[in-house]
Amino acid sequence: MERKTALVTGASRGIGKAIAHELARRGYDLFLMCHKNEALLLDTKHMLEETHGISCMTYCFSVCDEERLAEMFADIPYLDVLVNNAGISYTGLLTEMSFAQWKEVIDTNLSSCFLTCKYAVPEMIRRKKGRIINISSVWGNVGASMEVAYSASKGGVNAFTKALAKELAPSNIQVNAIACGLIADTDMNAHLCTEELSELIQEIPADRAGRAAEVAQLAGMLCDGSDNSYLVGQVITLDGGWT
Repeated sequence: MERKTALVTGASRGIGKAIAHELARRGYDLFLMCHKNEALLLDTKHMLEETHGISCMTYCFSVCDEERLAEMFADIPYLDVLVNNAGISYTGLLTEMSFAQWKEVIDTNLSSCFLTCKYAVPEMIRRKKGRIINISSVWGNVGASMEVAYSASKGGVNAFTKALAKELAPSNIQVNAIACGLIADTDMNAHLCTEELSELIQEIPADRAGRAAEVAQLAGMLCDGSDNSYLVGQVITLDGGWT
């Protein structure tokens, strides 16, 4: 029987690591990517292989490096699932942001989705199956002051998801996104002090922050749910009712 396979970008920590755990638990052989934290990624690889009996290949380079990306995909015979999770943020006034910083956010968060899909999609089309999950943010839906580049990049991810879903649906490939709200246990939100976190939680009807494991559980459902083939091109908001 053919093994299920998945590629997760930004998998060394946070949401990406949680998704890797969830897919390994579901029996997927994994291809995991990160930019810099190779030691953390290797720790995850060994733990998942030992715990779940799956195989796991790791790659450490920028997800915007097309040459390295092409080499990696040459090692991957096929993918059942692609999870585009790699992302960075910038907090500050637009007028104080350099163009290089703007470009880094847009490239890491949005252009990376184009690149991974460019290389993953042809084999998915040939096999007439596949699922692509893009990890987005509520700021891509409504925008956030002091996070213009991040909001723009995630708004682009949402539009990318909807457009690509229409393009690939005839080939039985589902493309969806998860727009995350406040997920506390991530490095991206680690800068928030207790007071800041408490103030944000007061705005959330669920009266708490979300957890990376909850994002992972939803991603796993989107990957494996046999009864949701009609779920195409959706940006699913997971935010405790916040927005």
